[in-house]
Amino acid sequence: MNQPNAVAASFRLGGPTTALARLNRREFIAATAAVAVASSITTDAAETKSPALIDTNVSLSRWPFRRCPLDDTPSLVAKLRGHNVTQAWAGTFDALLHKDLSSANARLADECRRHGKGILVPIGALNPTLPNWEEDLRRCAEQHKMPGVRLHPNFHGYKLDDPLFERALVAATERRLLVQISLGEEDDRTQSALAKAPSADAAPLAAILKQFPKARVQVLNAFRTLRGKPVLDLAAVGARFEIATLEIVAGVGELLKQIPPDRLCFGSHAPFYYFESAKLKLQESDLTPAQLAALSHDNARKLLTV
Repeated sequence: MNQPNAVAASFRLGGPTTALARLNRREFIAATAAVAVASSITTDAAETKSPALIDTNVSLSRWPFRRCPLDDTPSLVAKLRGHNVTQAWAGTFDALLHKDLSSANARLADECRRHGKGILVPIGALNPTLPNWEEDLRRCAEQHKMPGVRLHPNFHGYKLDDPLFERALVAATERRLLVQISLGEEDDRTQSALAKAPSADAAPLAAILKQFPKARVQVLNAFRTLRGKPVLDLAAVGARFEIATLEIVAGVGELLKQIPPDRLCFGSHAPFYYFESAKLKLQESDLTPAQLAALSHDNARKLLTV
């Protein structure tokens, strides 16, 4: 088996892990550090050739367990603008542990308005286990004019086969809102012993989406735990993904061979992850101009405006 086929087989079928498949993103980035540094020193003309990006996965406020670089909004916006990001869909880290999501969403909307410089699009937090979640949803849609909501089932303590999730999905869909589902913000192995939040199980999601074909759903931070047939099943029923946790070298190109081309968007999970890591994933795969345009911005634009 040649190396590209080995990577594809490992991703598709969960088969034997090859040396190339074992090369994770941190190792790849370390091995290509000199190239990354050289490529960052570009002329103005070269920078204008960089594709416009819509980042579908960023977060404002502070990660509750440590400080992240760029965890103040103006610095994050400056970083995004420097990489030709024209729009970034922003949730809030406050949603993870705060119970007053109404206030968290109000702060998010205010931050995007005051510091977003036309880039930040607020995506409100929704926790269907709270007694006032319907009011939080109403405020997101009507008061803050948010185009979508972001759910964190692992931090909020429910499963995707819970009737509460289905109710929230239906209610958001009736308001024509995008629903982002974050399976997990952080690798389970690096979590604080006092605050474990294992990644959510996406297994029930495909069957639920079959029942609600009008729902617009994007799964965030999926590829740390989601592999093979479950990805294909979700893509087949319309779920979208983003690339922040796609760790296999040249994984973007391999994944696009297996799922419909409109199912994958750009996402960085900044500032928890370095933005440059996501951007490098566009460069390491051999993408056609049409694929690059779709992944960089077209798919996200269509997803948000349906």
